[in-house]
Amino acid sequence: MTEELANRYGRTRNRARRSRWLILAAAAFVAVFVAWVLWAGLDEDQGSLEATDTGYRIVGEHAVALTFAVNVAPGTPVTCALQALDESFAVIGWKVVSFPGASSRVTTYRETVRTTERANTGLIYRCRLA
Repeated sequence: MTEELANRYGRTRNRARRSRWLILAAAAFVAVFVAWVLWAGLDEDQGSLEATDTGYRIVGEHAVALTFAVNVAPGTPVTCALQALDESFAVIGWKVVSFPGASSRVTTYRETVRTTERANTGLIYRCRLA
């Protein structure tokens, strides 16, 4: 009678065997995922880049001067896109600048972006490794 009930409610030996395989496959997946997260998180990759706006100054009706810091491994060239915005956050000036690799990890730069009208602010749009 117990075998008949097990068959009726799906608790057969084949199902138990299949459940074990699913549990083992899930455990293997979790182990590989955890290993990958640890490897990626602890990797001391020096190719990371961080750019931070440190200030801006309006230089008349048609220019804004930006000051920003770039944090990247020494000797790594960087290209940054800079933008000037008006009061409604419309882009009124744009400049792409490239910097050769510096000797220190954090380097401060100052660039002037020409504008079509009076700017309200100047920002880094994006920086990338060159």
